[in-house]
Amino acid sequence: MGEPKPIQLHGRPVGGGAFPLICTPLVGRTRDAVLAEVDAVLPKNPDVLEWRGDFFEALGDTAHVIDTARAIRGRVGPIPIMFTRRSSKEGGEKIALAESQVVQLYVEACASRLVDLIDYETANAADDFRRLRAASREHGIALIGSYHNFQATPDAAALLARFALAHQLEADIAKVAVMPKGPPDVLTLLGATYDASQSLPIPLISMSMGPYGSLSRMAGFVYGSALTWAVGKSSSAPGQVPIEDLPGVLATIRKTVLGA
Repeated sequence: MGEPKPIQLHGRPVGGGAFPLICTPLVGRTRDAVLAEVDAVLPKNPDVLEWRGDFFEALGDTAHVIDTARAIRGRVGPIPIMFTRRSSKEGGEKIALAESQVVQLYVEACASRLVDLIDYETANAADDFRRLRAASREHGIALIGSYHNFQATPDAAALLARFALAHQLEADIAKVAVMPKGPPDVLTLLGATYDASQSLPIPLISMSMGPYGSLSRMAGFVYGSALTWAVGKSSSAPGQVPIEDLPGVLATIRKTVLGA
């Protein structure tokens, strides 16, 4: 089995090293909508919350973003917060900010220390990635180097290269998410995840999206993926499983595969 490497934050494994961690997205377009999502999701006990900033209408107002992050932190306490601006090139919402403004916003988010992780695509300019690597490291924020393909599933060698690129760029965590055309593509993603888990020293997150890909969200940890997404209130990508359904499924897989 490709046992996942635990995601570490502030020197400690998230969730006590349990796997997979369950992350729920926050996709509200306003501060009130995001906080309403937080209130709806918290009773469902997610391990991590991902705030998808590209959905947020006021993303260009840094002070408002930081103030909203502070309000989220005030409600969620110690639950880790992942801050993400998903690029529209990789399936995110279109935003009016230039990439330089996005990078500066990430830098400010790191400096606030109100978030615990940031996600930035490895396809972005190397200088921008290096700047965020320096800022996140300075403030003790974990950096996820991510790759998303909403059209297809590249072959296993290409997926391995994407995992490896995140490590080469000194990301703390490598993430790969792809779209299957059919069941064999899900196997390609899982196999590449397993191989990457054997060859790379950093934690991995992977998923196949869409209806077929939902299998990877439930069993991906067997192949080395440390975290899976589940719908708390609203979905951020196709194939996410409702958080109410996921713990029972994961417990069954752990019992049958691991005897635990």
